[in-house]
Amino acid sequence: MSAAWTTKDIPSQAGRRIIVTGANSGIGWHTALELARAGGEVTITARSEVKGEDAARRIRAVVPGAELRTGVLDLSDPESVRAFADSQLALSRPIDVLINNAGVMALPQRRISVDGHELQFATNVLGPFRLTGLLLPALLQGAAPRVVTVSSNAHKAGGPVPIQDLDSRDGYRPIRVYCTTKLANILFTRELQRRAGDRLLATSCHPGTARTNLGADTTLGMKLMVLAIYPLIQSAAMGAEPTLMAATAKDARPGSHFGPGGFLEWRGHPVEAEPAPFARDEVAARVLFEELERISGVRYAL
Repeated sequence: MSAAWTTKDIPSQAGRRIIVTGANSGIGWHTALELARAGGEVTITARSEVKGEDAARRIRAVVPGAELRTGVLDLSDPESVRAFADSQLALSRPIDVLINNAGVMALPQRRISVDGHELQFATNVLGPFRLTGLLLPALLQGAAPRVVTVSSNAHKAGGPVPIQDLDSRDGYRPIRVYCTTKLANILFTRELQRRAGDRLLATSCHPGTARTNLGADTTLGMKLMVLAIYPLIQSAAMGAEPTLMAATAKDARPGSHFGPGGFLEWRGHPVEAEPAPFARDEVAARVLFEELERISGVRYAL
């Protein structure tokens, strides 16, 4: 491996079946692009068929022989998650890598999902939990299955733990809620790894600060903050590198976390990173996992 990990270090993904959620733009798209370039069979999910097919077309323009599939998936909608999962299980083929990338950030007002949950929680936490659990039978059939969940360095402002009021019924603070969902992503990863043992590898990552459309529907304060640090923000392609390292590094440790290795972890090529100490709280991770099982009705057969 080179001194700085780059996409050139991605090993061949030939013969591996990979699902990337929210892969129609930004970090998800660049993740799907590089995994397809490495020879993987990549399923792109998006909230509409049109967006998914457009993303696939743009990848094929770069990688003409890319092996791509698309699927419609709205993580905030339980029926959409189950329909997509059913479509994947119906293929009766192992899934080698699931990348939980899709998410929303700091929505200005508290919004409710179709089944009554706060929308950031529903999209960033509950949806990926439900999807991973439903796809678990196919994942466990893989030779070396891996689940990657994209968090954020904002998780460091998401404590304390255990996480309380997952639906923000006691007050909605957009950025605070976002930070909490990103903390939940890491806690989920660590508890998934604990339960799975050596049956799969669970990793998490954060992109630093990257130019994506994640901030298109967010608070004015968040937009001003992004504008203020814009010269330091890296490209979406660079922002995807921690995800790609988490998904493909041969020496990735169980429950490991990856992020940019440069200035304040905002930018740079990826390294193994250290999450906040409370993100490693085993009791909090177990409490969260059990609560997500209760809310979603999805039980992990581990």
